[in-house]
Amino acid sequence: MRHMATEPGGEELSLAERAYRAVRDRLVMLEIRPGAPINEDQLAQSLGVGRTPVREALKRLQYERLITTYPRRGTFATDVNITDLAHISEVRQELEPLAAAQAARRATAADRAALTAVRHELESVDSRQRDAAELMRLDLQVHRAIYAATHNPYLEDTLVRHDNLATRIWCLFVEHMSDMAGHVEEHGPLIEAIVAGDPDKAAQLAHDHVEGFERAIREAI
Repeated sequence: MRHMATEPGGEELSLAERAYRAVRDRLVMLEIRPGAPINEDQLAQSLGVGRTPVREALKRLQYERLITTYPRRGTFATDVNITDLAHISEVRQELEPLAAAQAARRATAADRAALTAVRHELESVDSRQRDAAELMRLDLQVHRAIYAATHNPYLEDTLVRHDNLATRIWCLFVEHMSDMAGHVEEHGPLIEAIVAGDPDKAAQLAHDHVEGFERAIREAI
């Protein structure tokens, strides 16, 4: 019998999808360090799944530039290269405002409720008392909720992949960043604009947010 995991919203996840999401976020958060070898058996054991779901997940993660395979050497987490920041930001500066605007136009009642819940979490917790990993997970949660609200799977997929790569760079330099909490808190007005259905304001805030992120990273280097 095939076992399925279920998300809070009731979505059933295949074992391969569950493995993919778990390994992806370990790579994004640098819990699996850049350059570290990827061992299928160890991952399968830690996730409580077989090797086949892990193998399927790793194929996707290679396409997303989170792992790389070398002939006769094996599979490794990709390095985090600061020179990639300009390329990643170039894509995000165009697509993040588009996503924010489309989310403002298309968000369903369920999307708005999800975004409002994330906004309340931003407001209810003193983010400066949170550790860096918690703040980055909250940042990922906000971005992924906005992308889902676009109801454009191609746009969502592209932005999730680029946000993941940007987050890896952030994780690498987080100890040198002066106002990480402030960067995360910027999401409050952005979420408010999306929930209010104001695409122009949402697009501008998203653009400013991406520019601020790149600037903060460069100052931390």
